[in-house]
Amino acid sequence: MKLSREVKTALLVILGIVLLIFSYNYLKGEDLLESNNTYYTEFDYNALTTSSPVTIKGNNIGKVHEIKYEIESGKTRVSFTVDSRLEFSKNSRIRMYEMGLMGGNGIAIIPAEDGAAVAKDGDFLNSEVEQGLVQSLSKNFSGLSTGLDITLRRADSLLLNVNRIIQDEGEEGLKHAVMELNLTLASFRSTSNNVRSLIAQNEDSLSMAIANFNKITTDLAVFTEDLKGVQLSKTVNDLEGTLDNVNSIMAGLNNGEGSLGKLLTDDKLYHNLEVASLQLRELLQDFKLNPKRYVNVSVFGGKNKDEYVKPEDERQ
Repeated sequence: MKLSREVKTALLVILGIVLLIFSYNYLKGEDLLESNNTYYTEFDYNALTTSSPVTIKGNNIGKVHEIKYEIESGKTRVSFTVDSRLEFSKNSRIRMYEMGLMGGNGIAIIPAEDGAAVAKDGDFLNSEVEQGLVQSLSKNFSGLSTGLDITLRRADSLLLNVNRIIQDEGEEGLKHAVMELNLTLASFRSTSNNVRSLIAQNEDSLSMAIANFNKITTDLAVFTEDLKGVQLSKTVNDLEGTLDNVNSIMAGLNNGEGSLGKLLTDDKLYHNLEVASLQLRELLQDFKLNPKRYVNVSVFGGKNKDEYVKPEDERQ
């Protein structure tokens, strides 16, 4: 079935109207797709707005629907909607409370646990007003003002002491400290000027020193690169092998191995060497004193009359 252009236009207009109604009610806090019950209460004055929240035990379960001032009674009549699935006693009270300094006001359902009949759609519920935060602060303002007065007096005393320190003209006063600080700053300024002048006078030398330092760092980098190529591990291993050999030789000497080891450990060999050394010394001494015993020179073939006499002790 093909719809004509007029039918399509009508359907679009109807759909737009439905969306407009739905959006308008949604902005008012009403959801046409949800099933809600409406209840009524009244207050001596109005501190609510349309769409103010309705809570129970801290949970948001509805919104204020309408606020109307009743001229006959002089009270403000408030209607609000909550989820139809919520059940509470018809003796429950509606409490208006302050949500915060900048949060406005809301109403809360204070359920009555009395076993009475459940409230129905359209019922009127009694109300009460909770003391707000602003009223609490107004009651405690006297205590706050007392504490504030003490704080202000202490601050005034502190300012007087500071003023007395500033007005002190002695060496312990703040003015003297400020004067010393000014002198220190002047000295620092003079020092900085001298340093700046010194740098300006030795700019070439500093540039050369920096260039030399850069060259040294470059050479050091090259040296470290060359050092990386050296087989340090092999050198260390060879050195360890050499030390092991030295340790082995020293151990052999301590154990009396070899001629040197025997010389170090054999007392008899040491004694024989000592005797031989003593005899050699005595021989040389006797050779000096009696050379004719060992050298006999005769031109005419004469015979040496002094004969060698063997001593009783071989060490003599």
